[in-house]
Amino acid sequence: MEKIRLLFNRRVIGGALLIAFIMFCFMVFVILFVRSDTAPASQGTAVLSVIPAPTATQTRFVNNPLDSTTATLKAPPSPPPGVMAIGAYVQVTGTGVDGLRIRDEPGLDGQIQLLGSEAEIFLVLDGPREADNYTWWYLVGPYDESRKGWAVANYLSLVQNPE
Repeated sequence: MEKIRLLFNRRVIGGALLIAFIMFCFMVFVILFVRSDTAPASQGTAVLSVIPAPTATQTRFVNNPLDSTTATLKAPPSPPPGVMAIGAYVQVTGTGVDGLRIRDEPGLDGQIQLLGSEAEIFLVLDGPREADNYTWWYLVGPYDESRKGWAVANYLSLVQNPE
């Protein structure tokens, strides 16, 4: 009886090893001879604009005894309703998925600094300036001051209460 068990275990183990070897050979064959040598077609590049969440703004106080070079940072006063002026909030509109090119100087020759996304809101800090038959406004992102530059008024609409 003991001899039958020992023989049975050798057959089971040997059979399992044989099946594993056959499966291994089959996988090598599939990998080497069946797979496609062409790369899949590119789907294109996604454009992602990350807008950081609002953070606490540092306020610098005038006459600070520790730092004599600081000044108070304040937004300009709000303009009257319905008027695009310095201190107004504007929203990018009419650009679809293309976005609004925001440049380092007014005019079509200005270098593109960033793309303003459709419905993105900006604060107007300078302008208007006329260049290349367009009216240009200097915009700054209210939540990210690194998002700034000159944009054409044709793709901006006023926003009364941006918050």
